[in-house]
Parts: sequence; structure tokens; C-alpha cells
Amino acid sequence: MQAIAGSWKENEFMSTQKEPGSRLPEQAVNAIEQISGTHPGYRRAHAKGICCEAVFRPSGAVSEWTTAPHLQQEETRAIMRFSNTNPDPDNRDLLSPAKGLAVQFLLPDGARPVIVAATTPVFFARTPESFLEMMQAFQEAKRGGISVKEIFTDLIGRFPHAKSALASISALKPPASFASRPYYSIHAFYFVDKAGKRRPVKYEWIPDAGEDHLALVKAPFAGHDYLEKELAGRLEASPVGFTLRIVRGEEWDPVDDPTTEWPRDREAIDAGQLLVTRIVEEPEGLLMDPTVTGEGIEVSEDPILRFRKDAYAVSFERRSQGL
Repeated sequence: MQAIAGSWKENEFMSTQKEPGSRLPEQAVNAIEQISGTHPGYRRAHAKGICCEAVFRPSGAVSEWTTAPHLQQEETRAIMRFSNTNPDPDNRDLLSPAKGLAVQFLLPDGARPVIVAATTPVFFARTPESFLEMMQAFQEAKRGGISVKEIFTDLIGRFPHAKSALASISALKPPASFASRPYYSIHAFYFVDKAGKRRPVKYEWIPDAGEDHLALVKAPFAGHDYLEKELAGRLEASPVGFTLRIVRGEEWDPVDDPTTEWPRDREAIDAGQLLVTRIVEEPEGLLMDPTVTGEGIEVSEDPILRFRKDAYAVSFERRSQGL
């Protein structure tokens, strides 16, 4: 997809305004650029992606947990984006093991709540400061000419909290399709009901087609953009579906630590189905900010989640200016 600049919607653009008093967002984006280079007009992460139109059909099963309009009963239009997590827009699909799925719900009143998810359930940094330290450590290791495996080993030794995420990434197999992997929100949020009660939750997108990956003998022959081509062919035949699963945390489950996965036996409710209908050009200035939650949903105390707003704002500002 082509690089895009500009503003998508006024309420969306307002989410790009940075909180004053910290240089960490700029430093973090600078560190990413120093590792992967600068690609003018593109996101600093998830640079390569493909946008689609979609429809979300809520089940109403979580309507007692939240007043969020898109999780009640009415069907909602959406714009969504599949992506590689790599900062290089020309990266081969095969070389970016983790993938992303971001959905922006287009509500009738102009609100644009967002869910951002990835094929790994945990993040590698616990705080913005540790994220920056890890980026700098990765850069140092890369300059030393050591292998990716050695870099991972070094990072785990210096940042033990990164072990789960790096192990998860290492275990990923090349997906057969963007439509054949589950995606996880990583971060916790709060659902807020009519009485003001808050419930901690995480999101999961479960592929209706089931999970599938490339056979190892076929992976070396996968094309540069094989996932986009596969998705285009799949959508010609029928819509692509995902079920939105809401995982409810217990009061002792961490809501402020994206490096820790909740136990898999937590209560989970299917909140609706996302039907991806067709590939479209990326809307001008599209920004998928996970802190834009809308009515009935609040961000948790997770410092990385809150930090993403400012880091995304820096990236958005630069790519909007063609930098």
C-alpha cells in the first residue's frame, strides 16, 4: 500500500496530541529509526500493511458489562488493517514473524473506537523506560554483528521480563494467511457498565477459518507479498471472519503489566463477528491508536498502553509531514 499523509477525522487527529513534559516518545521513535532506518511517509512500526472494509455484528453478550455502542446489538461498519510488525515497508512477509490486526469501528455519531491486536499475547517491555533501554541494547547488539538468536539471548539476560514475549515470537510459524492466526490485544482495558462498575478485560480475535501456517518446505518459496495476494484471493471467494472474544480478568490478574499473560482458564465470551469484505486503499491519515476506546471502555493502568498514545503521535506527525 502507498504511504499516506493527512488527517482522517478530527476526533481521530485529536488523539495524536502529545502529553507535555516527556521526551521519551521522541527518544523511542528515534531509537526505532536508528535500528531500522527512516522510511518517509510510513509508520515507524507496522509499516507494511493492507486495509480492508469490514462489518462488525455484535452478539450483545457483553452488553451488561459495557455501554460501548459497538458491542450492543447494532451492526457497525469498520475499517481494519492487517500488518507486518516490522518498521520496514519493503520487508518480506516471511521475515516479519509477528503480525498485527487493527480495527477502527465507524460509529454513526462520528466516534471511532479502536482495537489493536497482534499474534503474540504479550509485549517485551514493561515500562516506556525499559522499552527505550531495550531498543538501545538491540541497536548495540546489532552493531556488534551477532545473530538474531544471540541478540535474543543477550536481551533476555539483561531484561528477564522480556523472556515470554521473545519466546512467543521465536515460536511463531509463518502464517498461511492473515486470516488464519489469532490476534491478542496484549494490554488490558476496563469495560464500564451502566452503573459505573469496571471489569478488567482483554480482547482476542479468533479466526473463523481456524489456524494454519505455511509448511516448512513451502516457506522458502513464499513470495515477497504472499499474504496480501493470498488475502485478495480469499476475499474474492467469500468474506473473511473473526470472532471477537472478550476475556474477563480476575481482580488479582495484572492490568498494568503487558509482559504477563493472564491464565488461559479465564472466563471468555464471544462478543460478535467481524466480517472482512474487501481490500481498500488506506484512508488518508488513518491512525490506529489503542487508547481511543470510546464510550463504555477505559484504558488500564498499563504504562506501555498509555505510552503508545504519545509514541503514535510522534510517528503520525512525522509520516504526515513526509518524514
